[in-house]
Amino acid sequence: MIEITGAIEDRFDEILTPEAIEFLRELHERFAARRHELLAERLRKRVDAANGRDPRFLSETEHIRADASWQVTGAGPGLEDRRVEITGPTDPKMTINALNSGAKVWLADLEDATSPTWANIIGGQLSLLDATRGELSYTGPEGKQYRVTAGATPTIVVRPRGWHLVEKHIAFTDRAGRSMAASASLVDFGLHFWHNAARLVAAGRGPYFYLPKLESREEARLWNDIFVFAQAYIGMPAGTIRATVLIETIQAAFEMEEILYELREHCAGLNAGRWDYIFSIIKTFRSRGRRFVFPDRKQITMTVPFMRAYTELLVATCHRRGAYAIGGMSAFIPNRRDPLVTEQALEKVGADKRREAADGFDGTWVAHPDLIATARAEFDAVLGARPNQLDRLREDVHVDGAQLLDIGSIGGEVTFDGVRDNVVVALRYIESWLRGIGAVAIDNLMEDAATAEISRSQLWQWIENRTVTAEGVLVDREEVSRILNDELARLGGTPGDRFAEAADVLTDVALQPEFPTFLTIGAYARYLVDDETSPALALAS
Repeated sequence: MIEITGAIEDRFDEILTPEAIEFLRELHERFAARRHELLAERLRKRVDAANGRDPRFLSETEHIRADASWQVTGAGPGLEDRRVEITGPTDPKMTINALNSGAKVWLADLEDATSPTWANIIGGQLSLLDATRGELSYTGPEGKQYRVTAGATPTIVVRPRGWHLVEKHIAFTDRAGRSMAASASLVDFGLHFWHNAARLVAAGRGPYFYLPKLESREEARLWNDIFVFAQAYIGMPAGTIRATVLIETIQAAFEMEEILYELREHCAGLNAGRWDYIFSIIKTFRSRGRRFVFPDRKQITMTVPFMRAYTELLVATCHRRGAYAIGGMSAFIPNRRDPLVTEQALEKVGADKRREAADGFDGTWVAHPDLIATARAEFDAVLGARPNQLDRLREDVHVDGAQLLDIGSIGGEVTFDGVRDNVVVALRYIESWLRGIGAVAIDNLMEDAATAEISRSQLWQWIENRTVTAEGVLVDREEVSRILNDELARLGGTPGDRFAEAADVLTDVALQPEFPTFLTIGAYARYLVDDETSPALALAS
């Protein structure tokens, strides 16, 4: 059965209906065990990588890559033109801002831009429900009213949480009587699909998803099987769902074509998830010596050779198979109170989007409405009236495994300011996340869980490799702890802040000999799971 242990707050019963809970039970009954098997396979591959075995293009799937005849199903209704997509969390205010933004697509992010409190997760589902009904409104604490304006709104594409995450306010008991936390992926997908899929189709669009953190073709196959089952369960035609896969792990970079193949009946494209991709490489090779040690985060740009190889391979792979290639998010954001910051942000974002459009991407991400015009102008200059540039096959691209793993070509250096910046970003982001805010502007950059992961994993890697900064300072636990304590004293002390707990989390994920695979897993279980729960809602099979 499925048991709801989280508090039932106002309107939560509109999402946690008996029928929706039954659908979640069916999803877990059929797919939860495979999820656990695939997570165990991830662990085996991590051990292989730590022992010196690099990812590779698979010989056993060479026939898939060699077969030029197959294509993905491509864009669904409302996804034909994706030149600018806005990303953001699903609270009511941010949902309204995204729907009023003028972007072609809204990535409704239940993952890296959302702190997974129970209120945020079910509240986000309510935002999606109200948005698809055309009934969403919000009144801010100051009394300001927010409503979706008339006219065209972006196509909604929901990003559920990754396979590695659980929803501890929902418990699943299998047929053997074993109780476990529900899969966050199945919960996020299942609730949105159940409540909104038919309504979205009736509105001329469809149930569309961004799939995060995939590491293999088998994980893509699991999603495809879920889609097939879900469509049949509600009597929806096969192939109605569309998925865009984020290529944000080094493992997935070697299986792009196979991932497209497994999802070909439901696939719209791939996205270059740059920040998680960088984090994945640091995490995978963190203990493999100085060959894989990265310089300061700000020196890891999209033009360094290994990132160029990754993005060019993605575009070439997508266009060969009729899939859209969607660019990533530049972290620079404008500041409406500082014209100079805004000018610099627009210049840097413009250059980033100009490069993506010239490389063949069919669209891109932005994190702020004020960046949409800049991004659109760069893609308009290349696309004109065309909705995409799938006809650019990039047959000039020939990327091998060595190029994807060429970390040494970055150059650069580790500086003391870079060390301090990582401490500050990680500390401030985690503190915000603990207060329920999953995307936050820090020093005019948009930070989310992925960028915080880069910051803390770099600290761990520099310590592990006894890195010396350009100024001659040894980066060890004592030095990073000293910086952390200095920043804690500078930032903390305001009533209601959570910097002390954030410092504990950062210490656990960056300053201990063991490296947690994701900083959010332990912090979620320790700080974001409600201790007091309402009377459980249960649905027996």
